[in-house]
Amino acid sequence: MGAGAVVRRRVLGVAGFKNSGKTTLVVRLVAELKRRGYRISTVKHAHHSFDIDHEGRDSYRHRAAGAGEVAVVSRFRWALMHELDGRESDEPTLDDMLGKLEPCDLVLVEGYKRDRTHPKIEIRDVGQDAPKLVDDPMVIAVVANGAVEGAGVPVFDRDDIMGIADFVVAWAELKG
Repeated sequence: MGAGAVVRRRVLGVAGFKNSGKTTLVVRLVAELKRRGYRISTVKHAHHSFDIDHEGRDSYRHRAAGAGEVAVVSRFRWALMHELDGRESDEPTLDDMLGKLEPCDLVLVEGYKRDRTHPKIEIRDVGQDAPKLVDDPMVIAVVANGAVEGAGVPVFDRDDIMGIADFVVAWAELKG
């Protein structure tokens, strides 16, 4: 599937502030939904520079020499690294990245908490003094490690992965 292809798929965000448990929830949800037979993809947004390649690797040397794109391919997986100039305007949108994914039953998006183009589950550590996302009209549920008053949407304990997965399956209208 080429870049820019329009594909209809279910997209659900998992959003919250730093160290609230986003990655842990995404990992546990992916594992549970895969166990149930669904094809799940993920998109992870990073607010910082990151590297999946490391100094000394051949692919790193290709990039360091100036290659704009480097593909690493094996019979087990492939990755394509695309270098950007570091300007915010160069960063692909969530829709851009969704257009690059293969068809699946559900895409879980970690991050993009300020994006109002897709529904999301807010994950909250009630011990943190962080703003709440529940005012975002795209929040369809809250997952927390304690009581949440007045959420206006379903609230799940962060350890209730079966309940959260049941909610996601019903919301996304995934077929058994």
